[in-house]
Amino acid sequence: MEEVTLFSGLLVIGLVILALALFLYFIPVRLWLTAFFSGVRLNLVRDLVGMRLRNVPPAVIVKPLITAHKAGILVDTAKLEAHYLAGGNVQKVVNALISADKANIDLTFERATAIDLAGRDVFEAVQVSV
Repeated sequence: MEEVTLFSGLLVIGLVILALALFLYFIPVRLWLTAFFSGVRLNLVRDLVGMRLRNVPPAVIVKPLITAHKAGILVDTAKLEAHYLAGGNVQKVVNALISADKANIDLTFERATAIDLAGRDVFEAVQVSV
């Protein structure tokens, strides 16, 4: 009887640890907190879990989103995800948008992503034109 109780107790502990690991994988709480305290408002389930389900690493989108927000550049999360899924470099696009904004160069998000997807380094292209 004692062995069954011990086994069921260990089983419950194992299941709780597994559930916690899955929860923390699908909902990156630390990343959400970083975004929240940076002023970027993300929905835990819709945005972060959705990114995981769409095979988009949340950090690849959220970190450039925070950078853009801190620089005063408005960028849509869905557009960043779409650019990533198309094979683009999200961080370089955001850096190029910030650099272009500081140099008073009219560079739209669509143009920056087109340059990036064409195979050119969009950040370097902005730096050369400055």
